[in-house]
Amino acid sequence: MTEQLRLMAVHAHPDDESSKGAATMAKYVSEGVDVLVATCTGGERGSILNPKLQGDAYIEENIHEVRRMEMEEAREILGVKQSWLGFVDSGLPEGDPLPPLPEGCFAVQDVDEAAGELVRLIREFRPHVITTYDENGGYPHPDHIMTHKITMAAFEAAGDPTRYPAAGEPWQPLKVYYNQGFNRPRTEALHRALEERGMESPYGEWLKRWDEWNRTERELTTFVPCGDFFAVRDKALIAHATQIDPDGPWFKVPLEIQQEVWPTEEYELVKSLVETSLPESDLFAGIRDN
Repeated sequence: MTEQLRLMAVHAHPDDESSKGAATMAKYVSEGVDVLVATCTGGERGSILNPKLQGDAYIEENIHEVRRMEMEEAREILGVKQSWLGFVDSGLPEGDPLPPLPEGCFAVQDVDEAAGELVRLIREFRPHVITTYDENGGYPHPDHIMTHKITMAAFEAAGDPTRYPAAGEPWQPLKVYYNQGFNRPRTEALHRALEERGMESPYGEWLKRWDEWNRTERELTTFVPCGDFFAVRDKALIAHATQIDPDGPWFKVPLEIQQEVWPTEEYELVKSLVETSLPESDLFAGIRDN
């Protein structure tokens, strides 16, 4: 049944797909699974985070088109399909008090109306499994939180023929997961492994901040073995050159250590219409045999 399986990953901006669940997607593509990334916004208000490209006038003036080209390169590397939902990046508001969000941006849209765009794509692609962010967005970026809201609304509505009747024939996805790759057990395991080898860890400050915030850890239900695809993940991430410094902290842990110590990507199963046993090692657990 592998050739019939379909996975949709819903993300807020171009580059999110490469930093959250990319190795999982590459693994499933290698097995013949049809994988589609739904990108909610164009990343128009994203900053140039790679210091090597800061001050480039062309990039600054054409950030939307540059990020579209980066997304296309990453898409090819991962082997996935990709669709734009067409919403406008909200930016990350900063200051005290926080400024209002820009008029017309993704995060200020009506949730039901915005979910209709995703319902249309779900009914067209017909995924068995959807991945997205938790209610906190993974981190509190307004676009990530809105991505969560419309994904959960669309999951509930896509199979209902009375909802969004102009959006195509109903299709009910069977499972929805939250990406939880930035979790404490993984971070602590890699931190210890680096220190045991006498190497500098990029995670010391992360762990201190988590302690200060008294962060509540999410339940990890699903561990997808995909270490063989970490290099593909990193290559896709580097394709988003405006967002990622190839000499930055993302790449401080050698691949061989990651593959030895923590060769999985993690998810939180939040809705399932099929029976499955936890913990899982497959997003399609409970679906493959039915």
